[in-house]
Amino acid sequence: MKTIKTNLNFHVNNKHKSGYDLNKLCHTYPDLKWFVFENKYKTQTIDFANPKAVKALNKALLFTHYNVKFWEFPDTNLCPPIPGRVDYIYHLADLLKQSGINKNIGVLDIGTGASCIYPILGHAEYGWDFVGTDIDKRSLRYAQKIISKNGLEKAIVLRHQINSSNILKGVLKESDKFSAAICNPPFYKSEIEAVEATKKKLKDLNKNGAKELVRNFSGTHNELWYKGGEKAFIHNYLYESSLFKNQCSWFTTLVSKKELIKGVQVSLKKIGATEIKVINMGQGHKISRIVAWTFLNKK
Repeated sequence: MKTIKTNLNFHVNNKHKSGYDLNKLCHTYPDLKWFVFENKYKTQTIDFANPKAVKALNKALLFTHYNVKFWEFPDTNLCPPIPGRVDYIYHLADLLKQSGINKNIGVLDIGTGASCIYPILGHAEYGWDFVGTDIDKRSLRYAQKIISKNGLEKAIVLRHQINSSNILKGVLKESDKFSAAICNPPFYKSEIEAVEATKKKLKDLNKNGAKELVRNFSGTHNELWYKGGEKAFIHNYLYESSLFKNQCSWFTTLVSKKELIKGVQVSLKKIGATEIKVINMGQGHKISRIVAWTFLNKK
């Protein structure tokens, strides 16, 4: 069985930058074998338009490379692609190191989701502690089970965001001090916009003739869309970060749309950010960005 070549321009530390060793992954997680087949190029691969195959692959990656023993949540919830998610962690580690922050690192994960993916990866790679927040109690229950089954109760704590209009307000305590906050905001304004994006993705995956519209990474409405979309969510986050200036060294967020970056920078300057960084993450033909900002000085 050959390696699936990813051909992605990941961070230099990314374990998956050269592809996936299917032999090794199937050995660690045998259920992956059911989804492996030989394509017309005589290469062993999986159907990346099949959400069950995608979930099995990502579970195998966690079991093989990140010391995870249990990772179960409903198929309706978003299944995060591990290589891209861990890239965020590596870039954040670089940012903290450059800032001289290298011990007792605590990270706030905004919208941790049922998969609890960023806390799992951040603790596995660097031993960081996390507080994960979410507006969905059901997702938090599944995330807590993952934490407990993997013995991570001391490293990862969850908090419920009661008010869906808030991002930091209501979950941050006066005593909280974080090295960084991370966030993967909902991309879409509505279900209609999410469906159109799925149609385009399926077409790109040569699945345009599929009878049923299925998202290959799944996702619930809380995970995929927000009133006003990515732009509204991020600007709400920017404003709320200014209310907790001294409680987090670096606030960060993923930004999928390049055209939003200029507006984000302008807003951050208006609310008093002392330093703003835009970090590009290259993943094949797709470029994503991390915007990071602080209200503190270097001292």
